Amino acid sequence: MPRIIPIRDLKDTAAISQMCSEVNEPVYITKNGYGDMVIMSMKTYEETMYLKDVYTKLAQAEDEVRSGKTVDARSALKELRGKYGI
Repeated sequence: MPRIIPIRDLKDTAAISQMCSEVNEPVYITKNGYGDMVIMSMKTYEETMYLKDVYTKLAQAEDEVRSGKTVDARSALKELRGKYGI
């Protein structure tokens, strides 16, 4: 279940930082009862960006396969591993 907190709670930055680290998902900030911001830990952000990159490359590869081009999966995986140090 997503965490939703009012903007006034951002005053306690240590508690917010701990919350973001514990939930491992974005924390939604409201202002006057409406969505205003989203914050997350660096770990969650990096994982999100990694998945975005993987999905983008997967979509590109699927487009290449549909258009008849061949895709070298080993090269693509090597590039991703190098980029993210895995």
